[in-house]
Amino acid sequence: MVEKIGFIGAGSMAEALITGILEAELFSADRVYISDINQERVESLHNKYQVQIANNNQELVKQVDYIVLAVKPRVVKKILGRVGQQIRPYQKLFSIAAGVTTKQLEKHLSTDVPVVRLMPNTPALIGSGATAYTLGQAATEDASRVVKEIFSSVGLIVEVKEDLMDAVTGLSGSGPAYIYMIVEALSDAGVNVGLPRKVASKLAIQTLLGAGEMVQELEKHPAQLKDLVTSPGGTTITGLKELEKTGLRSSLYQAVESATAKSKELRGE
Repeated sequence: MVEKIGFIGAGSMAEALITGILEAELFSADRVYISDINQERVESLHNKYQVQIANNNQELVKQVDYIVLAVKPRVVKKILGRVGQQIRPYQKLFSIAAGVTTKQLEKHLSTDVPVVRLMPNTPALIGSGATAYTLGQAATEDASRVVKEIFSSVGLIVEVKEDLMDAVTGLSGSGPAYIYMIVEALSDAGVNVGLPRKVASKLAIQTLLGAGEMVQELEKHPAQLKDLVTSPGGTTITGLKELEKTGLRSSLYQAVESATAKSKELRGE
């Protein structure tokens, strides 16, 4: 891209995106700007990626076409209160501040500024993220095209209606933690039946990776793939019976539902 992109906030997710767009050659380092109150962090990213340093948020906004708001939700109002009216309609604002709605963002901007709200998850840090986005009032198909191009550099990206963003938080936003717990439990279970810890962990991790890839690549319903490894009266069906008995399925339902409800609560809904 010949345009310039700027990151307000230089945390881990901002670095993941910088890595992604540079590796995908969407932007050259001289067209990527960063601004953060932590100057040591800014200097570190500059030295590592040769990206440009903006002295403050106001300077960054003047320099770029795309602005990525990569800060904690609690400081969004303060930041946009200072720079929001500087953002012009030809620019685009992409926010990854969790729980902050497009309407809340648009309150601080002129009416024609395109806004896109996104919810990435932590595997974006290794280029394997799952991101959902929703468009604000002034955002067009062009904004959708740009955001998909940028965020696909760190994984999957899908569009949803804004009223589903809390559900996204409950599923893919919080989901990595559910999977980490499953990996930990499988590893512990392997140790319990006699496997060395390293072997159990490697087998547990690869089993989840392989199973996930099979669902994705074969495009079959998980139940169909489950049946492929389930013989009558065999080991797998015996294990599945225990999972049903102890409520794995219902526990995951409840985890996603509770996390979704908490997301709404944190927004004051």
